[in-house]
Amino acid sequence: MKAWVLGDPGQLLLREKPTPVPSRAEVLVRIDAVAICATDLEIIHAGSPASIQGGLPFNKSFTPGHEYMGTVAALGSDVDEFRIGERVSVEIHAGCGQCKRCRQGMYTSCLNYGKPEKGHRANGFTTDGGFAEYAVNHINTLARVPDSMSDAEATLVVTAGTSMYGLTELGGLVAGESVVVIGPGPIGLLAVAVAKALGASPVILTGTRNKRLAIGQELGADRVININDEDAVEVVKQLTGGIGADYVVECAGTEATLNQAIHMTNRGGKICLAAFPHEAATLDIAHLVRNNIYAYGIRGEGRSATRRAMELMAAKRFDATRIHTHTFPLEDLPTALRYARDRVDDAIKVVVTTRKADAIARAAE
Repeated sequence: MKAWVLGDPGQLLLREKPTPVPSRAEVLVRIDAVAICATDLEIIHAGSPASIQGGLPFNKSFTPGHEYMGTVAALGSDVDEFRIGERVSVEIHAGCGQCKRCRQGMYTSCLNYGKPEKGHRANGFTTDGGFAEYAVNHINTLARVPDSMSDAEATLVVTAGTSMYGLTELGGLVAGESVVVIGPGPIGLLAVAVAKALGASPVILTGTRNKRLAIGQELGADRVININDEDAVEVVKQLTGGIGADYVVECAGTEATLNQAIHMTNRGGKICLAAFPHEAATLDIAHLVRNNIYAYGIRGEGRSATRRAMELMAAKRFDATRIHTHTFPLEDLPTALRYARDRVDDAIKVVVTTRKADAIARAAE
């Protein structure tokens, strides 16, 4: 099969690579489309944030890419949960199934993370991913794609699932609670959509880019705040009767926005840390402790949250395609990565596909 593989830092090479063979409880997925995530850019340019096959920082045969969907092409031994020809979207992580965290359902925190010999997989992070024609996936990571959903939209299920995981699986969001999302990137924008679909009120989005804030309004934000023009903490308190928000989903990862999150959360509220800060930050921990505020990080889309996100998307509870801006063929992956990295034409989610562009367009109609 054709696959893009890591070369030197910042280098991807299109190579022939053996098509993987599924084993017990696995299927072979023919990859039809894969979306580009900021973490893909980090892996390509700086090395994986996780253990990777062959060791850090680079394995020169490793294939990144983790937000993909495709068609079941072959079944491992005794697999009867799926049929050849079914369209599926995938989760990134399959835990080992035997450690304490996996038994608790927290397989994105698997204590055998990065150890495929123990059964753990994180495709595109620790095991080969989706910038290729085929990939192997554990059956637990698959969700069927309805015929009404385009390939490009199906790649966004992972992003929506990450937002779902932060809000429901770890946060416990219930209808009527207030939510602030900081940062109108892909996860932030779909966090707005998921929160609104789950009945949160009000849903508030903060950021610095008016075009993206406008998309947030289309996805359900009751109020948007450009932090260059308004004091986000003060506006949130005004909108919540002076007490602050029940939930804050922090998707920017800067010292300033992290402290904004702390100060706009009400007593006993919760902060979901969804971004990967690149530098150490000085935070007002005393305020967090005095006000009994809970802060927790998420990694990926655990507890099968992608399946719930898929159901919301299939029911048209929100239009995830609002964040899909560009499509390129797999052979033109370097251009697609440049669009994503440099935000060319205000790119948000860039998708690469092994299908013809006109087929993608017809599927979306």
